[in-house]
Amino acid sequence: MTLRVCRKIWTGWGWAAENAMKINLIKCKAVRFTRAWVKNPLKYTIGDQLIPEASICRYLGIIFRSDLRWSDHVNYKVKKAWKALHFIMRIHKRAITVPKA
Repeated sequence: MTLRVCRKIWTGWGWAAENAMKINLIKCKAVRFTRAWVKNPLKYTIGDQLIPEASICRYLGIIFRSDLRWSDHVNYKVKKAWKALHFIMRIHKRAITVPKA
């Protein structure tokens, strides 16, 4: 871990402590964004707890992968669009088959 990253983490941790904010360490993940193959795991810590490394993270509805590929995000959005289309088609089909009184 670089010294610059350590300073940023400790600065954020100190700011949160000064402002009485609690950081939920269970939700924290460390992601390394690179296409290169890396064998050293990330060892970031906040306080005395190690932040687990992840290859995929979701932030503001966007799925990020550590290898900088978008396939998971695109597949998620396509699946969501198909669900919406199927719902609209089902409602449209029911509207047509309902007999008028």
